[in-house]
Amino acid sequence: MQKGFAAPKVTLTPQEREELTRCARRSTTARLVAQRAKAILLAADGANNMAIAEDVGVGRITVGKWRRRFVERRLDALYDEPRPGAPRKYGDDAIEALIVKTLESKPRKATHWSAPLMAVETGISRSQIQRIWKAFGLKPHLSDTFKLSQDPLFVEKVRDVVGLYMAPPDRALVLCVDEKTQVQALDRTQPLLPMRSGQIERRTHDYERHGTTSLFAALDLATGKVIGRCHARHRTREFLRFLDTIDASVPKDLDVHLVLDNSSTHKTDAVRRWLLRRPRYHMHFTPTSSSWLNLVERFFSALTEQQLRRGVHKSTKALVAAIEDYIAATNQSPKPFVWTKSADEILKSLGGYGARTSG
Repeated sequence: MQKGFAAPKVTLTPQEREELTRCARRSTTARLVAQRAKAILLAADGANNMAIAEDVGVGRITVGKWRRRFVERRLDALYDEPRPGAPRKYGDDAIEALIVKTLESKPRKATHWSAPLMAVETGISRSQIQRIWKAFGLKPHLSDTFKLSQDPLFVEKVRDVVGLYMAPPDRALVLCVDEKTQVQALDRTQPLLPMRSGQIERRTHDYERHGTTSLFAALDLATGKVIGRCHARHRTREFLRFLDTIDASVPKDLDVHLVLDNSSTHKTDAVRRWLLRRPRYHMHFTPTSSSWLNLVERFFSALTEQQLRRGVHKSTKALVAAIEDYIAATNQSPKPFVWTKSADEILKSLGGYGARTSG
């Protein structure tokens, strides 16, 4: 806006203010549209172009242009006018047919569609198919896995464990306990080639095995600290020894709530007798096929990604030392994994999976 020209006054009707507020706050609104809506709201509240520009994050001249356009075109000014260019080669019907074919059919010689296969089938260019798939969020080349628990007490267990995460009891510890079994000590058959400029680290595809260990771990929900011990085998005997380790590590005046899976080693008579002698311990079992509900799995995932997958261990002793060093480093600056989804949200989401798989 040049000096000497007054910015046009912006006055809004209640309906316009409501629509602008919705556009400015809605998370799915395009960023540019949200910026324009916010700028017009500020202008209607009496802010000058300089203040609006600083608040919205654009130039003062741009704000002046948006203000003038709104006075002339009202809410239509939020959106860009159609720009000149080549006409669309494929109409809505062709795009709809492509989407339907992608979602509801398979090629004769493959399990899933690729852009070249779809191009031969439809006559649409590969690049255009890829653009359409991207616009509709379709990725035929990717696949993931899932498994729905058939535990008859699934709902009750989810509410129990998630309730423990989101509202832990007073004067009590919540420990997520599990075992990472058969961790292999692997050594590559040849020395690795270290990373250098223009080349990633390289290692041989084959390896030599030097034994295994099983990691027993308990993650403190409140602090993110980990109690961990490695044992050569994974039996009730080793689990009881780990329970003794936990008992020696936690304050004696606190109740202890343990979140575990349904492994047979967690439910033997010996374990029950151990618990009867220590009434401050309370067991909470996750549903079957629901390891994602145990937060210690997040620690196991980090351990695998940061230490085990690319580690080189010439013996079981070296592997155990590497795991213990990782746990010690984690406990020096622990960060708790925060559970955010309520039980109702989880059950609603899994209900959608069930409805889709049942047709």
